[in-house]
Amino acid sequence: MLKLNHKNLEVWKVSFNLVKEVYVVTKFYPKEELFGLVSQMRRAAVSITSNIAEGAARKSKIERARFYEIARASLVELDTQFEISLELNYIENKRIGNIDKLLNHTFALLSNLIKS
Repeated sequence: MLKLNHKNLEVWKVSFNLVKEVYVVTKFYPKEELFGLVSQMRRAAVSITSNIAEGAARKSKIERARFYEIARASLVELDTQFEISLELNYIENKRIGNIDKLLNHTFALLSNLIKS
């Protein structure tokens, strides 16, 4: 594996933990959601971390910000998918506590990166 600087970014580390949590939680979703909501949630979570990595590899500030904005948009998408999951009773509020913290922390870190 490459030893690149994005792996030292707090936002990358937090979003990477979010990916792991999403995979753990969605493992218990109904089987009929495997190619629906589960797939979409996992792809959105992976997209967050991937776009942070890609943005960090860009040379210009404008390009970096663009990828961080895409990552933040995927984060908002994932948040909506968790809201849907709660509404459909696929997950309980008590199971989402750590994910909620990771979502909020990642959002704040990305927002700060975009501003700077």
